[in-house]
Amino acid sequence: MILVTGGAGFIGANFVLDWLARSDEPILNLDLLTYAGNLETLAALRGDARHVFVQGDICDRALVDRLLADYRPRAIVHFAAESHVDRSIHGPAAFVRTNVEGTFTLLEAARTYCATLEAGMQAAFRFLHISTDEVYGSLGPQDPPFAETKTYEPNSPYSASKAASDHLVRAWHHTYGLPVLTTNCSNNYGPWQFPEKLISLVIVNALAGKPLPVYGDGLNVRDWLYVTDHCRAIREVLARGTPGETYNVGGWNEKTNIDVVRTICTLLDELRPSPEGGYARLITHVTDRPGHDRRYAIDARKIERELGWRPAETFETGIRKTVQWYLDNPQWIADVQSGAYRDWVAANYGDRGQGA
Repeated sequence: MILVTGGAGFIGANFVLDWLARSDEPILNLDLLTYAGNLETLAALRGDARHVFVQGDICDRALVDRLLADYRPRAIVHFAAESHVDRSIHGPAAFVRTNVEGTFTLLEAARTYCATLEAGMQAAFRFLHISTDEVYGSLGPQDPPFAETKTYEPNSPYSASKAASDHLVRAWHHTYGLPVLTTNCSNNYGPWQFPEKLISLVIVNALAGKPLPVYGDGLNVRDWLYVTDHCRAIREVLARGTPGETYNVGGWNEKTNIDVVRTICTLLDELRPSPEGGYARLITHVTDRPGHDRRYAIDARKIERELGWRPAETFETGIRKTVQWYLDNPQWIADVQSGAYRDWVAANYGDRGQGA
């Protein structure tokens, strides 16, 4: 069995579904079910004995200790995090609590638990920490992509909290010998993404006939990674990664935000034409957010060289699959757009509308 934290969130839930589609090894899934955690994503696993779900907080040390003692997992795969930059600007305290204190709690619990294991299990145990390329800061137009040796230069409360958690994970390996692994990924997209991130938000807004706000000039560049490719990378790192090492996971797909939005509009024009005209008419440029990093790009050569992983999806194939998934799942979209979500949008964006 493996313990997955945050397994009802976007990447975590996709990982749980992918894992159990490929393996009979059970998963213990610990998730607090905040606004972005959604058990409907895992509906296919209802009644499946391989999936044990526990609603709980990674900051609850007593709970984590009990779960480790009761279920004896061979690994912890740690997704649980507050992950939205705009939310971190509006309310940074939650990010420090979950991303820093929560990771610290898990590391301490894992260290205590690992010491109770017999030698063979102890040698095989792994703590895999899922992080972000945003810890590296912002790149200039001609700068080389982020390698694992890049200096940390976080620029938002979110990326600073993830950088802090990365440093804790590294320290627990070098100080205590905990067998940790870290992955730093680029921007994920795909099915079951809560509609606050650029791609999911634009699809949902477009289908509702709402404006598609794009921050600033829309020329901020991100490296886009289809979530199933990311799940495969995590499997490889867990299975064959070297303890203490970091692996950057990227899609080799650098795109400006405005190009991503236009691509979605073109696909929707093809797949779900609007009687009002092309979806690009809804694009609206809005005031940029504070400290908006200009460019991210991942150098994913290390994970390819050492573990043989490369993304299977191009941006063109992945974005088509993603748009089609949202078209095919209107009920999921309706269910996640709760009153709490709408209240947050109003508080965060005000008269700017929903930003991208």
